[in-house]
Amino acid sequence: MSAVSQPGPSLAWFKSSHSGGNTTECLEAAFVPAGVLIRDSKRPEYSHLAVSAQTWADFLASARRIQWTRGPVLPLP
Repeated sequence: MSAVSQPGPSLAWFKSSHSGGNTTECLEAAFVPAGVLIRDSKRPEYSHLAVSAQTWADFLASARRIQWTRGPVLPLP
């Protein structure tokens, strides 16, 4: 996993279909040959997180197994 400041030419960023109309808490992802780039949709000009295709697949599989419940949002340190 690494941070990428300049991902290169125009990428096809996408959001989850579950993000709905609430644009305040959303990540975007873009597929690249080495895996997936992830960014904060509120700050697209900031650095991007790069993960391998396997890491992305593992994340999605885990997210599908978890029954998400809404709780309080805790601030990051």
